[in-house]
Formats: sequence, C-alpha cells, structure tokens
Amino acid sequence: MKSLNSKILLLLILLLFPFCIKAQDSIPASTLYERHIERYTSMWEHLIPRYSKIQYAGSIGMFSFGVGWDYYRHHWETDILFGFVPKSTYNLSEVSAKKRHVMATFTLKQNYIPWRVPLHKNIDFEPLTSGLYLSTLLDRQFWVHSPSKYPDGYYFFPTRIRTHVFLGERVTFKFNNPGRWHKSVTLFYELSSCDLYLMNKFGNKYLKPKDYLSLSFGLKFQIL
Repeated sequence: MKSLNSKILLLLILLLFPFCIKAQDSIPASTLYERHIERYTSMWEHLIPRYSKIQYAGSIGMFSFGVGWDYYRHHWETDILFGFVPKSTYNLSEVSAKKRHVMATFTLKQNYIPWRVPLHKNIDFEPLTSGLYLSTLLDRQFWVHSPSKYPDGYYFFPTRIRTHVFLGERVTFKFNNPGRWHKSVTLFYELSSCDLYLMNKFGNKYLKPKDYLSLSFGLKFQIL
C-alpha cells in the first residue's frame, strides 16, 4: 500500500513539474531584475536627507549646519548637525586666553511637530515644536569619564556631552515653482536648556531665565 502511494505521489510531481517551470519562465527576466533593483534602491532612498538646516546659537556652537529626515506625516524629524565654537577671550585671564581655541560640536536632534495651521495656500504656521538633542564637544580637553587626577565623585557629570530640551515655533513658506532647488523654507526659533543648567537652576534660586535658557534661530530648506 505504501509503495502504491509513493508511486502516485511521484507521478503527480512529474506531471506538475513542467507547469511550475513554465510558470516561472512566463515572468521575464528583465521584470525580476527591475523588481530587485526597485527594492534595492527604495531601501537606500530612505537614507537620503530630506532637508538641510542652519542654526544660530542653542548651546551647540555659534553656527551649526546639517541635514535631516522627516517621517510620520512630517510630525517627527531627526537632525544631524555640526557646529563650531569660535575662539573667545572675553573675561578670561591671560593664561586661559592662550589656551582657548576654536572647537567643533556634533549634535543629534529629535524634533516633534504636533500640528500645523495653514495661514495661506503657501504658508504654514507651526505654533509648537518640541524635542530634545544630545550635543558633544569634539575636543580632547573635555571628557565623558572624570580623569584619574580628580578624586572620585569630584565631577558628577561629563563635560563633553550635554542633553538639551527645547520648545519653539516655526513658519514655513512653500514654493510652487518647479525650477527652485527647494520645496520650502522654514524660519524657526527655539528656547532651550540643558541638564547642567537645569540642575543649577533648582539648586540656585537666584538665577534668572537668561542664566539657564538659550535662544536660537534657524532656517530649514526642504529638498524632498
């Protein structure tokens, strides 16, 4: 009985095998290749920055430049920014002034835009933007872990990395001219503070808002 069942199964496989081959042959090789290329390119397209950005101040340097990505109906954005801190000898001793030099910063920023208010067919107002960002000074004079020359617990926070939170507003001007390089330009401002400033605020009630808050301005150029 088992031998009969095996013969029947083998006969069915032999009968159906040509049809399977024919079904595969019916798909042109070029179509399979195009589908593969489409999946491959779509994967890499997600890594292409959607916009560029310039920011002034914000405790991440005098000027910062970078690119970013927006997603989830443009409610979320992720920025990568490089900035610089110019050499300044204001209110420094002569010895400290000689050690001062230009420094670079790197910032990873996450933005959330809950809603937009259309003011005109080509103008949108974003009454609230919020988020947080991590910034680091690309300089060996600053550290993440306290150097061995300091006693344990002497510094309870790293001098190289800061965590910031912010609130702000934006206005976006859209362009319908297909000849322009950008789809829109956004003007924004943000009011931010970092972990160290906030800790100082809670420990020192005499501090004024200007001592722990930072005001920044910027431009966002939407490319895609």
